[in-house]
Amino acid sequence: MLVEGLTGHGPSPAVTEAKDVAAAHAETAESERRLPGAVVDAIIKAGFPAHFVPRAWGGREGTFTDFTDTVSLVGEGCASAAWCAALYATLGRMMAHLPLEGQREVWANGPNTLIVGAISPGGRVEKADGGWRLTGHWPFTSGADHSDWALIAAMAPEGDRRALRYFAVPRHRYQVIDTWFNVGMRGTGSNTLVLEDVLVPAHLCFAGEDLWAGKGSPSTARCHNIKFRSVNGLSFVAPALGAAQGALQTWSAWIAEKIDTTGRPTREQMSVRVALAHAAGEIDAARLLLERAAAGADADGVPEDADFQAARNSRDYSIAIDLLASAVDRLFRAGGARGQAESGNLQRAWRDVNCAAGHVALRFEANATDYFNVVVGGGASLRPDYRQSIGDTRAAAARP
Repeated sequence: MLVEGLTGHGPSPAVTEAKDVAAAHAETAESERRLPGAVVDAIIKAGFPAHFVPRAWGGREGTFTDFTDTVSLVGEGCASAAWCAALYATLGRMMAHLPLEGQREVWANGPNTLIVGAISPGGRVEKADGGWRLTGHWPFTSGADHSDWALIAAMAPEGDRRALRYFAVPRHRYQVIDTWFNVGMRGTGSNTLVLEDVLVPAHLCFAGEDLWAGKGSPSTARCHNIKFRSVNGLSFVAPALGAAQGALQTWSAWIAEKIDTTGRPTREQMSVRVALAHAAGEIDAARLLLERAAAGADADGVPEDADFQAARNSRDYSIAIDLLASAVDRLFRAGGARGQAESGNLQRAWRDVNCAAGHVALRFEANATDYFNVVVGGGASLRPDYRQSIGDTRAAAARP
């Protein structure tokens, strides 16, 4: 079952069902600190694991626009479900950098294989006959309990240095240790993978520099040949976009019926009107930034300014998550004590969005530095209009 996506007629039934099932089980996901099986089944039925899988294995080779829209829709029901759905899809895209022999093994049973990622380098890796041996712990692996395969990052020996490599490991070769006790995104089950002297054959690994540069995949599909940083942030911001939108819907419906302590409708208060307009505007602004990033990533061909695209998108992901965190903070403060009930959707969205905002890929300082270096550094990949603008500025500064 492939993602049907969003059309002019609205979301597909499978994606809408995934949102509804996720919403119905959101509290259970929180208490159990992992997604219930029914939610995972709905995510699979909606086609998220297959979304970026090569067509050769039954996948869709889908677009980033469809990905962003469908992930954010599920996020309106449960941010944790959307987070896992996004990563199951994203890891399928990353796994497409394996050699064809490795891809054939990973997707031997079809495109709905559930792949998780331990993509922060860790553990210990040594060269071995026919491949590599891995040992160690890889924490914060979302959706691990339901996984079929894991893509694991490690710094592998390469001559007199070490270089980033990714290793595909089947479920029976790693343990999942229950270590996820977090204030937000509780349902993601972001537990720890443990490997003990696991041999990974050469056809189940690939160079990290290829993935980051958007090259080296046997597939010619656009989604498999784009700089990693151009699209990586979508996986973390799109769930937060959905959560913020869901919070806005919950808050608006509640405020419409609420009576304040004087017996007057709360909706008559200017402060709540301002909160609604401001939060809605921030959410809309974040959505527009993500839509531009996704549309650019979907464009045919490799852009001449690929470095600029990657730097701008990463910048925009950081700005978007800041806007979303501001929106849910605003709604949370304006909601009063009733909006803080443990069983309420508003407080859960508030925690989830703020936790997503702490992800290392979304830290503004690092992304701002990269953007500055591309724009001001005057590299060959700089957009012509930026080169002209910077050239004019430098010429003006040089004049007496």
